[in-house]
Amino acid sequence: MTLAHEYEAQFNWRHWSTLLAAAPLRPGQLVLDLGSGVGDQARALVERGARVLGIEADPRLLSHAKARPIVGAEFRAHDLRNLPDLGVLADGIWCSFTAAYFPALPAALQRWQRHLKPRGWVVFVEVDDLFGHHPLSDRTKAALDAFAREALELGHYDFCMGRKLRAYVEECGFTVHNEFTVPDQELSFTGSATPDIVSAWRARFDRLLRLQTRLGEDFAEVRDEFLHCLRQPDHRSTAKVYCVVATTGATDPFTHPHTHP
Repeated sequence: MTLAHEYEAQFNWRHWSTLLAAAPLRPGQLVLDLGSGVGDQARALVERGARVLGIEADPRLLSHAKARPIVGAEFRAHDLRNLPDLGVLADGIWCSFTAAYFPALPAALQRWQRHLKPRGWVVFVEVDDLFGHHPLSDRTKAALDAFAREALELGHYDFCMGRKLRAYVEECGFTVHNEFTVPDQELSFTGSATPDIVSAWRARFDRLLRLQTRLGEDFAEVRDEFLHCLRQPDHRSTAKVYCVVATTGATDPFTHPHTHP
């Protein structure tokens, strides 16, 4: 299975109806989809009346998105660490499962905010405590915790980004109107995982090349114990999927229509 097909499968396990309903989206608004992947969320935003400009750096995902017949969505290749002038100002920014790749999120958000109209909105969706699944042995938990700390120290990924979103968004001058968590069939659930969920997690581990390098010969043991944990009836997760909705002003976007000069 290709990475693009993995992303398509994951879309079906997310609580998108609740997450998308939280966006203060009005028909005709232009939305920047930062980290647009294979275009599934762009398609869902278009179905809700948006015009979407998706930004994606991975050529495999971008090619897949461009090949899809999504009328009302355009996809461009850009690195979000150095986003150039897009030639447009958006009404809103949608950013799901991308923020964790920017441990210094306020600096990145300040750059992205330049592409947002006055009184524009942002919606961030991110997982917190990705490896928070139990029961695991102390040895395996320690190995995963050490990997997460190293990823943060190196600026590669913040495994605890979900819980930090609100503070980071407020640090950049946004007003937060809503913050909540949603269940997730793959990332935040209780009980035994289905075989397709276990397969998705195996594929995720196989993509974690830095973890493989760090653990060496112990990698397979750690991966297999984690997958075994997911299969158990007493499996429980401390991982959470957070959503934060904010605007550049104090006005509640659901009760006061946007008016732009």
